[in-house]
Amino acid sequence: MHSIDIAMVLTFVVIAATVVLYALERYPIETVALGSVSAFIVLFTVIPVTQSDGSIVTTSDFLTGFANPALITVICLLIIGQGLFQTDALEGPAKAIVKWTRGKSQWAVIPILLVVAVLSAFLNNTPVVVMFLPILTAVAASAGQSSSQVLMPLSFIAILGGMTTLIGSSTNLLVANYAAQVSDLKLTFFSFTPIGLMVAGAGALYVLFVMPHLMRARQTMAEEFQATSGKQFIAQIEITYGHPLVGMEAVSGMFPKLKDMTVRLVQRGQQPLLPPFENVILGPGDTVIVAATRNALANALASRQPLMETETADGNTPARDVPATQAGSVSLAEVVVAPASRLMGRTLPQSGFYTDTGCLVMGIQRRSRMPRMAMNDIRLEAGDVLLVAASEDEIARLRGNRDVLLLDWSTAEVPRRRYAPRALAIFGVVVALAASGMVPIVSAAVGGTFAMIASGCLNIRQAMRAIDSRIFMLVGASLAGAVALEATGGASAIATTLASLLEGSPPAVVLSALFFIVMVLTNFLSNNAAAVLFTPIAINLAEQIGQRPEAFVVCLIIAANTSFATPVGYQTNLIVMGPGHYRFADFLRAGVPLALVLWLTFSLIAPWYYGL
Repeated sequence: MHSIDIAMVLTFVVIAATVVLYALERYPIETVALGSVSAFIVLFTVIPVTQSDGSIVTTSDFLTGFANPALITVICLLIIGQGLFQTDALEGPAKAIVKWTRGKSQWAVIPILLVVAVLSAFLNNTPVVVMFLPILTAVAASAGQSSSQVLMPLSFIAILGGMTTLIGSSTNLLVANYAAQVSDLKLTFFSFTPIGLMVAGAGALYVLFVMPHLMRARQTMAEEFQATSGKQFIAQIEITYGHPLVGMEAVSGMFPKLKDMTVRLVQRGQQPLLPPFENVILGPGDTVIVAATRNALANALASRQPLMETETADGNTPARDVPATQAGSVSLAEVVVAPASRLMGRTLPQSGFYTDTGCLVMGIQRRSRMPRMAMNDIRLEAGDVLLVAASEDEIARLRGNRDVLLLDWSTAEVPRRRYAPRALAIFGVVVALAASGMVPIVSAAVGGTFAMIASGCLNIRQAMRAIDSRIFMLVGASLAGAVALEATGGASAIATTLASLLEGSPPAVVLSALFFIVMVLTNFLSNNAAAVLFTPIAINLAEQIGQRPEAFVVCLIIAANTSFATPVGYQTNLIVMGPGHYRFADFLRAGVPLALVLWLTFSLIAPWYYGL
């Protein structure tokens, strides 16, 4: 046995072991991926392999995948999406969609996915998925659904839409161009749209109505702890000159801009105004005492015209260069007044809490009762929960404070809503450039990432948090595997074996087998690599059995797009993997049935459609 044959066999062994370990999930994906790359490096060091151009495969060949433009694009798009999330830029469109569904927000997901499918037929799938990912996440949250139940369908429906036109996917164009070079086949824009719609339609029925039942609702630990509750904090809003509430009149005993809060008291000088509020007009000098949930207080702090004062509870202006509501790096956290704390029996102005900690108290929660008095007049007790606003570093220092106990899981950054317009503008420019083809999508994504950070929509720490290490290692390792397959001739061997095994079979069987083999390979190689490898094979098979090559080339196009069974199968799968908190097995569970549905549908329709 030649050395290259030994290398080929061992390459197949490494790839098979890697896939099995991914699926078992007994070890972290990053560990398995790194082990796979290490195995290839050791293998090709011990058994040198010469490529077709005469060069020897080196360690650098296996590491180039970690600088692949596709990987850089995915990471940059994740950061851009994080910028939209941090600024709540798509909260408005999400609310509009939920309102449009008139309270049946669980049905809002279906029309959104159908719009994605249509757009994906004419635009690059990646920006379409990035565009709708935050919208769909917000709509799902409004319907009480986990993001894991809607984001994988988003990726899959975009892939289905992309297989219906010539420009729907780069794979389609690649196959069509190659086929035109080696044969007389000239595919036009809508050449395979009818059969593509039939196959994609069958897949869409599965994605829309079956797949949601296979997806498990999954949350991160932070989300589980931060699940909204009905518990409320007592907070106060100081009405100053120029405040958004100046001139606000009570309507039916309620203040319209405070609809998410319960107004318990309006303190006007020495006179307390109690509900119901009739003919009360707020003015400078008033103090509004409210009971509100943490989310409501966060929204009041983050709005473009903040309702919450940026002054401390003891009346001092915070010693910050920029107000908390503008800084964007301000976080909210909850702390509990500890037993024997020095804060016990004191009010906030008496405690000097801000002076000692640099943290603003935005609200007080007392589990036993809800006092009807100004927040500044409440004497603190052991067990009281304080909602504090500060920078992440100042909140972290509370861990060493003996007067309060920091609830670490409760820390969350305040959205930078005042930066939402610029975040939307940056996102729109990136999508427009990528969709138009004026610049490569990787260039648009890198530029958009820089713009998000430079414009203040994100800071470096937030951008780094958006990078999913699983995606980074998965892509790098899968591309290393592709290098090994091509260098050892493993990929060519698969294609040649297929041609010899199918020789003499009926055209319908040959077509179905070709679809199945390409469908399997495209989930482990890139779809473009699988398409380029099999285009000459598909045309040769058609010539051997005396059939027109169009059916076989279209079969290759659709099969190469069935990248559903693994997260590395297609770029959009990687994009939704992090936000959806998916595991490798999730793609197997939901993607394999979809791939089989497309295979069976094509195998039944294609012989009739092409008259085989």
